[in-house]
Amino acid sequence: MASRGHESKQSHVLLPVLLSAFALPISMLFWIVNVIYSIITPEADYHLSEHYPVISPWRWLLAVIFPILFAIWGVKRRSLDLSGAMLGLLMGFILTLTNYAHLACLISFFVSSSLATKFRAEKKRRVEADFKEGGQRNWIQVLCNGGMASQLALLYLLDVGCGERPIDFDKDYRSSWLSTGILGAFACCNGDTWASEFGTAVGNSDPFLITSRKRVPRGTNGAVSWVGLLMSLLGGLLVGLFHYFTVLYTVDVAVLEHAVSQWPIIVVGGAGGFFGSIFDSLLGATLQYSGINEEGKIVEHPGRGVKHICGRQILDNHSVNLLSSIAIALMLPRLANCLWP
Repeated sequence: MASRGHESKQSHVLLPVLLSAFALPISMLFWIVNVIYSIITPEADYHLSEHYPVISPWRWLLAVIFPILFAIWGVKRRSLDLSGAMLGLLMGFILTLTNYAHLACLISFFVSSSLATKFRAEKKRRVEADFKEGGQRNWIQVLCNGGMASQLALLYLLDVGCGERPIDFDKDYRSSWLSTGILGAFACCNGDTWASEFGTAVGNSDPFLITSRKRVPRGTNGAVSWVGLLMSLLGGLLVGLFHYFTVLYTVDVAVLEHAVSQWPIIVVGGAGGFFGSIFDSLLGATLQYSGINEEGKIVEHPGRGVKHICGRQILDNHSVNLLSSIAIALMLPRLANCLWP
């Protein structure tokens, strides 16, 4: 038994080492293909070559290593299952390749939301029928939380290229719009997660339904509390803060000196978290079913012994998260443009 335990421990140690070892040849393969493509592509057909320089092997390497490390961390902490980790690897690769500020938004959301999910888990277990230990996001949840940001990152890669750029709608509108949209998607998801996880676990009073202000049980879809609203703002601010400091430390100093001040991105992140949580609650209160079963736990489907609280069975939680992230990702760049006239 001791020998088996020792072998199991060794395998857990060797797995990250082996995965990291594969990162180097994979990243070098990407770099070689990138170099070959840049050589064989005629300059006339590659008229935007100044925006698409050969991506350095270091960037390819980081784009492979960072997602692997965080996927391993997520699986070990039971924040991701295997399917969620595999899709997260792809999303992390795209976001890291485009801009390190995009990676910072992903990290701030993934790490802080995973920790928030574990906060006072026992209390949440008593009110949520579908409670999962550690959260354990599967590929559907990963897609609904990070799908919009990854899609915008792909557009960023195709339209702008890769590299660190400040937010400046006057001098660089397209990259600023796409980066702000990515920030908005993650700020929305983080703000909503913080509102749900901390709002459910903190305080003793029941939340109120956002559409009618009627008091409803904890865990009801569409229910909000003052603590939850505050936490949604803070969750978005955290994502904006990570984006802000990454821009300061990765963008060339000469470029930053000629760009507008970057601090409003923190405020924009806070707005994304707050309004994302509000929009999510509105959808949850109207288009997502909430009921309470005989054990006193909140369920999302009608059934025997289930008392209806609010909403219709049109959307599930995954759909609500996806629609909220899409809406905020599309609306937030407009708000940001008002702060950077």
